[in-house]
Amino acid sequence: MDADVKITSYRQEQALATRNRIAVAAQALFARNGYAVTSIDAIAQEAGVATRTVYASFGAKREILNLICERWLERARARELAQEVLAEPDPRARILGAAHWLTVLYSTDFDVVRILDAAADEDAETQVLLRSKLRGRNRVMDSLIASVEDVLAVPLAEAQSVYRALAATGVYRELVVDSGWGADRFEEWLGRMLTDQLLPPSGA
Repeated sequence: MDADVKITSYRQEQALATRNRIAVAAQALFARNGYAVTSIDAIAQEAGVATRTVYASFGAKREILNLICERWLERARARELAQEVLAEPDPRARILGAAHWLTVLYSTDFDVVRILDAAADEDAETQVLLRSKLRGRNRVMDSLIASVEDVLAVPLAEAQSVYRALAATGVYRELVVDSGWGADRFEEWLGRMLTDQLLPPSGA
């Protein structure tokens, strides 16, 4: 019985390692060549596996994209970091924490953000996946701002819209990727923008 369990566990580990190797290869190709033009055959060649192995592991290209997203969120500790921000007792610190959360998310691997943007015009099933990911991100962002509703200088819906607007991927791309800002500078700027726009002036 123990031998059977060990064999099953080993096979599961091998399957997981193969899935991760395929996801790493696919991410490199998606970032370099574009999501739409990257074929399953190309991903298999990049990963060093048979094409049938990619199909057996994922079934469709969008499922590889889904794993790429999940791996990105894990590396960024997106869920854990959001809980840490929400546990912060000071509202102003929570606003700055919202800036930190977004900066960590984007700076962990902005290539994934670019891939998601590029895949937005794909087939209906891929669009459903991307909308789901975007809704998940927005739910976290909205919850961070809702947690300081009592001290906002503007209505909650407006405050949430301001945060989402500043979180537009084009803003990060322009300031960090194209203009050469570091992540620390972006976070400081975003925190200042959020506190200036959402909180009453100091002493008010």
